[in-house]
Amino acid sequence: MSLLIRSSYVSQFHTRNSKPSSSSDQIPSKSLLFSSFNHNPLINLVYKRNPRMQSLSFPSSTTVKSSLIDPDGGELVELVVPKSEIELKKKEADSMPMVKLTKIDMEWVHVISEGWASPLKGFMREDEYLQSLHFNSLRLKDGSLVNMSLPIVLAIDDQTKEQIGVSKNVALVSPQGDIVGSLRSVEIYKHNKEERIARTWGTTSPGLPYVEEHITPSGNWLIGGDLEVFQAIKYNDGLDHYRLSPKQLRKEFDNRKADAVFAFQLRNPVHNGHALLMNDTRKRLLEMGYKNPVLLLHPLGGFTKADDVPLDVRMEQHSKVLEDGVLDPETTIVSIFPSPMHYAGPTEVQWHAKARINAGANFYIVGRDPAGMGHPTEKRDLYDPDHGKKVLSMAPGLEKLNILPFRVAAYDTVEKKMAFFDPTRAKEFLFISGTKMRTYARTGESPPDGFMCPSGWNVLVKYYESLQESDDSSKQQQTVVSA
Repeated sequence: MSLLIRSSYVSQFHTRNSKPSSSSDQIPSKSLLFSSFNHNPLINLVYKRNPRMQSLSFPSSTTVKSSLIDPDGGELVELVVPKSEIELKKKEADSMPMVKLTKIDMEWVHVISEGWASPLKGFMREDEYLQSLHFNSLRLKDGSLVNMSLPIVLAIDDQTKEQIGVSKNVALVSPQGDIVGSLRSVEIYKHNKEERIARTWGTTSPGLPYVEEHITPSGNWLIGGDLEVFQAIKYNDGLDHYRLSPKQLRKEFDNRKADAVFAFQLRNPVHNGHALLMNDTRKRLLEMGYKNPVLLLHPLGGFTKADDVPLDVRMEQHSKVLEDGVLDPETTIVSIFPSPMHYAGPTEVQWHAKARINAGANFYIVGRDPAGMGHPTEKRDLYDPDHGKKVLSMAPGLEKLNILPFRVAAYDTVEKKMAFFDPTRAKEFLFISGTKMRTYARTGESPPDGFMCPSGWNVLVKYYESLQESDDSSKQQQTVVSA
């Protein structure tokens, strides 16, 4: 995401489905605010979904509840089997045909099992796949529509298909060889990779990271069915305490007595421009009449492309931002969103927004070129940078989510800090992209003063120094071998 991002003009709009409460003046206790669910926060920007511009009104409410917004389908899906049934389910799975999962497949198992994709209850069968691929949505039995812009599917090869034969149930095996769950009442259908890629990304150009990592090497068949997971997915990487499920997040919003939750998704380190916009969003929500808006800083934790900053480094950097007081820990929840990244622009940003509905956020912040990337073979953006927020304002199934508009923020070279862009002084502002920020850190060049908190910047510098040391060591070993 570039520094060309915008801050919310929320005071101009009436927001549906998110009502300020007159009884939410209570401040949670310190012990609650720093519970195991609370860590660090971050981020900003938004664009309002309501197509009708109405005058502000502040309906009163007597209670504050976590269900500020209902999950898609009306009920949060949870697919981890009860402890009392685990042994029986595992014994049944032992006799089923086995489907080996990749690392990205496991990330999708995590996503589905916790309800991020509610009301989806497993990997997509063909009718769900076609609706998602062609309509970016699913039609439910009651006739209602939910957004589902990305196909969530499991690919298998010819040999696995043959082994499954006529079996109706299959066991799912992790990359480490453990049986982690099962798919029941399965359906196998053709995996037309070219069509899937073209409709999801709008191009079949070589160099799309998710395609090359996951789709191209995958099998020619897709298998869908009802998912059962034998225990909650854990990564044992020191970050599991950040991985709060939608159910846990909703409970935490309840504990905090939040009357508005605004979510910010990111895959880059947090700089002071992000913080400026984040804090401005909260200020404007307060001006609208909300008593306790809470920020959900929600970095993506699944697959990312090779040149993105790794998750553990990003989480350490986010922590420094909170420790330095750039963001307020008392009004922010930092949690990891387990989805893999597609870099599919306006198509993918709908998925990011939809998942936050299921997590309980009723406001969503969207920036310039969300989920975008540079064109893999040409020197240009793959997507129009303004289309993401425009698509969110029209996307079917996202009507109940408030998308907030925002102003441009950039680095003010006169004031030497991040500030809202003033077009009358355009030449005095500097726009720094995520790519440029990473280049600064990689080359050891310091960014302008006031761009990022010093402790957060040091985290990035140390990371890139470690990469350089690793490269130098590898080159020395190659030289020794050659000699």
